[in-house]
Amino acid sequence: MADGLVTPAVAGVMYAASTAAAIYSIRKIKSEDKKIPLMGIMGAFVFAVQMLNFTIPGTGSSGHLCGGLLLSAILGPYAGFITMISILVIQCLMFADGGLLALGCNIWNMAFYGCFIGYLFIYKPIISKGNGNGRIILASVLASVISLQLGAFSVVIETMLSGVTELPFAVFLSLMQPIHLAIGIGEGLITSAVLIFISQTRPELLDYNTESQNKFSYKKTLAILCIAVAVLAGGVSLFASSNPDGLEWSIERVTGVTDIDRDGKIYKKADDIQSKLAVLPDYALPDNDSAIGTSLSGIVGCTVVMVICIGGALAVRKISKRKA
Repeated sequence: MADGLVTPAVAGVMYAASTAAAIYSIRKIKSEDKKIPLMGIMGAFVFAVQMLNFTIPGTGSSGHLCGGLLLSAILGPYAGFITMISILVIQCLMFADGGLLALGCNIWNMAFYGCFIGYLFIYKPIISKGNGNGRIILASVLASVISLQLGAFSVVIETMLSGVTELPFAVFLSLMQPIHLAIGIGEGLITSAVLIFISQTRPELLDYNTESQNKFSYKKTLAILCIAVAVLAGGVSLFASSNPDGLEWSIERVTGVTDIDRDGKIYKKADDIQSKLAVLPDYALPDNDSAIGTSLSGIVGCTVVMVICIGGALAVRKISKRKA
């Protein structure tokens, strides 16, 4: 969401809600040495995959992975949520992707539902009855669809409470829900593909219990994931769909433009802060549309996310040991 979609009051409430969930998650994170490097690599992986917008056939729209469900299935919901926050903060500050004022909304809409609703209440109960490939696909698609439907509905509610009259509730809702149903199916299939790979190669890395035997070593699995991150961020990202994403598409269908701007000191201040911090705005070199900007953005973003996630996990472990 861009800043123009929310008022400061709504933004403040969503910042408070997301912060409360983050504080609770930090307290609940279990310190596992083996999961610390995985937290960084999976954070980078999700960052890379989020750059790969896929076309929604017949709509002129595109979608991308949110990643909360995928991270939770591997890291657990609490570490997954914190990792998602790291990704969204980096996207906002370094790449001006999503508004600074709306960051609390974006964390709630894109991370909370996938990590806590989709994973804990849909994916995990289904997979607990069997972890065959078919069940992984079913659980991933169902959890992704419901998570994205909740996130899309929250966007509509947030804009309504913000008094965005350009987006009438019923009309905006009728566009947001169907397009995010299609995106949710795409996310579910991508998520299931990654989880099937891990369940067949290194199942002990999954958050839920599995009796399968490890076929790959821990280092080999991490190496494969690292290679995937580099290829996706530095190369495949160049072929991402240029169509507007589900939210932009819905706004454009109603208003004729993909962005809604608002006047006010707080909006200008937030924009000024982003402009100063965004070293690669819109995942490109400043005033340069060359492909190298996209590749560089992918590599830099993945590296920063990896460092922050691993550094944060080590800090939490150190604090936990001191308290113990």
